[in-house]
Amino acid sequence: MTYDRLVCANCAGPVAEGRCPTCRASRQRLEQQESPFAQLSPAALLALLVVLVAAMALVAHQAA
Repeated sequence: MTYDRLVCANCAGPVAEGRCPTCRASRQRLEQQESPFAQLSPAALLALLVVLVAAMALVAHQAA
């Protein structure tokens, strides 16, 4: 989950701006929970998936 579109229930501001202590705490918690793939765009993830499937097909073809 990204915090760039989240709105704080405490100050009604964007969490990404960190206007209040609640925003800053939420932003810090979300940054710690991010996965390595969180920074990739959906197009990059799709391209990575296509490359992975192609590599598996190539390996299967070589083994047969």
